[in-house]
Amino acid sequence: MYRFITFTLLAFIYSGYFALAQTDVWSLQRCVEYAVEHNINIQQDVLNKRLANYTLLQSQLAQLPSLSTSGSYTKSFGRSVNPTTNAFVDAGYDYVSLAGNSNVLLFGWFQQRSTIAKNKFSLQASQADLEQHKDDVSLNVATGYLRALLAQEQIHASEKQVDLSKAQLSQTKSFAEAGRLPELNVAQLESQLATDSSNLINAIATYNSAILDLKTLLNLEFSAPFTIIAPDVQVSDQVQVSNMQPEEIYQQAKLHFGSVKGSQMRVESAKKGVMASKGVLYPQLSLSAQAGTNWASNYYSYAATNTLLGYQPIGFTQNTNETVLEPVYKVDQSKIPFGTQLNNNLREIVTLNLNIPIFNGWQSQYTVRQAKINLMTQELNLYQAELTLKQNVYKAHNDAINSIQKYYASLRAEEAAKRALDFAQKRYDLGLTSTVDFLVTQNQHYTAEYNLLSAKYDLIFKLKVIDYYLGKELKL
Repeated sequence: MYRFITFTLLAFIYSGYFALAQTDVWSLQRCVEYAVEHNINIQQDVLNKRLANYTLLQSQLAQLPSLSTSGSYTKSFGRSVNPTTNAFVDAGYDYVSLAGNSNVLLFGWFQQRSTIAKNKFSLQASQADLEQHKDDVSLNVATGYLRALLAQEQIHASEKQVDLSKAQLSQTKSFAEAGRLPELNVAQLESQLATDSSNLINAIATYNSAILDLKTLLNLEFSAPFTIIAPDVQVSDQVQVSNMQPEEIYQQAKLHFGSVKGSQMRVESAKKGVMASKGVLYPQLSLSAQAGTNWASNYYSYAATNTLLGYQPIGFTQNTNETVLEPVYKVDQSKIPFGTQLNNNLREIVTLNLNIPIFNGWQSQYTVRQAKINLMTQELNLYQAELTLKQNVYKAHNDAINSIQKYYASLRAEEAAKRALDFAQKRYDLGLTSTVDFLVTQNQHYTAEYNLLSAKYDLIFKLKVIDYYLGKELKL
């Protein structure tokens, strides 16, 4: 009954294992490419870079003259001043005004050029941040991928151990039935088979967990088919990097590492920011131009005719006091056309402006001081980034050297444990050793084999970290 429950549980776990490991095969390179394409933080960095690009473009276009136009329509009622004739009128009228303005900075102590240079360095810093984030995601994916590979290898080792225990149990039962071995040996091997089955279940559970973690890093649907490839990695081909000195690795890393390059670009951007802020302290020369015109519905033209309408008194003579009359002729009134008014009322103004800052509550001075403090902050950030990179490189190099030593020590231990198991198997088959002693030797080999697998993938990961600092593509 106990064996039936054990095998039923194994079958259930295996069904979950194979449900996760279906047909869609993923290499490390494919995982990295997919993660870089679908990572949300990287997509946010892409948007930040796009925003920095727009900021640069806006500062470049700010060098062009500004141009604006305006227009208004007015409906007047009652007595008012006609803005076209400046005469009082009692009737309502319509009024249209059109205007245009243009302004260009002739000289401003290179403030705009410094701003453009500042934004260029900010764009390069955004690009460096994006590349750094891609590298970080690639390393995280490589870590998860190697963890899943180790779990997969552990499943294979546990399966082999279960098969071995089954074969030994079958053989021991035959010996017990023949009277060569006591029933105690059978019970001991059944216990060992249960332990090995438990180890297999734990290995499958670890693998499933590693796959789910890897899918999380990839931002991949948990239900998607996913099978990883166990590449044929030759450790001897990987350890050549140990011949490099950590200072050599650091110098190469500093040339391309995104965190350092981004900090360098921000320092240069801050320097240009100081120059741009200083430009506000000095006079600025600009040129502006304006043009405008207007139209009014009550603007008329008048023309006299030869048609006599009559006479009107204009005064009296001095001696005779006779009335003096003046002839009144007919006057034709016509509304001036819209286009004619716009043309006649057109006016242009050109102004040369010299702006001399004298006092504005020390705002400009504080802006300069803030820019200088920002520069010092960015220089400290650069120093911190270089120091952190150097510390990480030296630590990674030391970890890689230790992993190499650990791997070869584990390899020698596994070889010795395997030889001991071969001798123990032969002695057990001849009945020269007890079941307990044989199982101890077998478990020692299993532990040594697991330690070797762990040391192998730990070494591969530590060497991939070195590749990460060297700027190499992370692949197996």
